[in-house]
Amino acid sequence: MERNEQLEVRTDLAVEAKEMYVSEGVSSQQQKESTSGVNVIEKKIQGYTITYVEVNQEGEKKINKKAGHYITLESNAIKKHDTDGQQTTAEVLSQLLAELLIKNEIQADESCLIVGLGNGYVTPDALGPEVIEKILVTKHLFDHHPELVEEGYRPVAAFSPGVMGVTGVETSDIINGLIAQIKPAFIIAIDALASRSIERVNTTIQLSDAGIHPGSGVGNKRKELSKETFGIPVIAIGVPTVVDAVTITSDTIDYVFKHFGRELNEQDKPAKSLIPAGLNFGEKTLTEEDMPHAEKREAIFGMIGQLSDQEKRQLISEVLSPLGHNLMVTPKEIDGLIHDMANVIATGINGALHQHIDSKVANSFTR
Repeated sequence: MERNEQLEVRTDLAVEAKEMYVSEGVSSQQQKESTSGVNVIEKKIQGYTITYVEVNQEGEKKINKKAGHYITLESNAIKKHDTDGQQTTAEVLSQLLAELLIKNEIQADESCLIVGLGNGYVTPDALGPEVIEKILVTKHLFDHHPELVEEGYRPVAAFSPGVMGVTGVETSDIINGLIAQIKPAFIIAIDALASRSIERVNTTIQLSDAGIHPGSGVGNKRKELSKETFGIPVIAIGVPTVVDAVTITSDTIDYVFKHFGRELNEQDKPAKSLIPAGLNFGEKTLTEEDMPHAEKREAIFGMIGQLSDQEKRQLISEVLSPLGHNLMVTPKEIDGLIHDMANVIATGINGALHQHIDSKVANSFTR
């Protein structure tokens, strides 16, 4: 299989695209050479993992992601319904968005158009429209009552254009019309994404200045929204809300491998408790350290155990796709997750755009 064919696995996250490219068991030197053009830096902010991926023209061809800056914020606060954690996540998001605005030389008083992409009638795709409902809109005040506007705010307009299947009009054409009318200095676009990992669904927020393709999360790419198409910077904020059945099946097989790997490791350790290793009374976490070696996987699971990650996904796809069973799947509690995620993103955006707003005060996480 050609390497660029591997990148057809559905993901909208640059950090995953980079991981896919170097996941073939090559040496560290080969990885360094193969990923030239893709610079990755990871750090912690307030306890949350932040990954910066910078892609240049050379890297664009390798990982199939447009050149630009990609920042991912990982937080379990939404999944765990942790309101304090959600507030902290919003504060970190606000900081990261402010960094991206500075990188794109966007001034503190320049006007912004916020676009909530997606279909408000389909819950996992309703993130954009829900965020728009919580955005602090100020453009009308600047236009009609400038004397009421204090220092520290900027003109902000927001709208949700719907999807082509509902409106019959390309989203990019609608946005072009608005740009011509209100002339914003930059755009922020919010959309639901797709991931190749169950773990990242509703836990990863990606920011990027490389633009976005509406509908890419469900494999229905529309016209690109970017600086090249609109002539002004486009900052994209996305959250994976769906995975396909191939991903779920592949991840489940890996969890089975790791479960058995942990059981085998526990059996090899000296007995420290009368509680069997298989009984778990708390939250269970399986890591890469639990994954048994290839020889052990093959001995226990046969042919499946010796397949690489890409080969395993390819096999599952060959089985499910002709049957029409490679469905897009979302968590059953998606309604509440989308509501909470929209609060986090809107609060982060409001804090980044308006200097007068203290994100620790302007929050909507109380119930």
